[in-house]
Amino acid sequence: MNRTRTLVVTAWVAALVLLHYSVRPAIGGRVQVDFLVIALLLVSVRARPATAAFVGFAIGVVTDAMTPESFGAGALAMTVVGFVASWLKAVFFSENLWLNAAFVLGGKWAYDVCFLIAERRLGVGAMASQLLVWSPLAALLTAAVGLAVMVASKPSAQVRR
Repeated sequence: MNRTRTLVVTAWVAALVLLHYSVRPAIGGRVQVDFLVIALLLVSVRARPATAAFVGFAIGVVTDAMTPESFGAGALAMTVVGFVASWLKAVFFSENLWLNAAFVLGGKWAYDVCFLIAERRLGVGAMASQLLVWSPLAALLTAAVGLAVMVASKPSAQVRR
């Protein structure tokens, strides 16, 4: 990435972090947009896997600092999602609009799976309900917002259908 592109991505990440801690608590409900996962995937698309894993770890540790009962679960989940997303984007790079939506949906759902398994707070029934009902709905909403962010963050590229 060149310097200008790095500054643009940094500005988007800062805006998404701000939205995560200002807009997301006001929304309420069980299905919420995860702006931090969008920020991580935005970096993962443009960075090498080790850099994306480091950014995921940093975002996860900061998030975990606010929830001490499951400290480390968010860091692990964000690290795994950042690394895998960067590696997959390097292997299967495409500018297809629907593939990018599926990429964000899969990243959010993978984060939820890793996080819920690592935190070990929910029982089997509650975890199944969360992973099979609420997480996919949150992933769909996050994919819609993430797709808008990815399209807006690269204004010079043409969007193919």
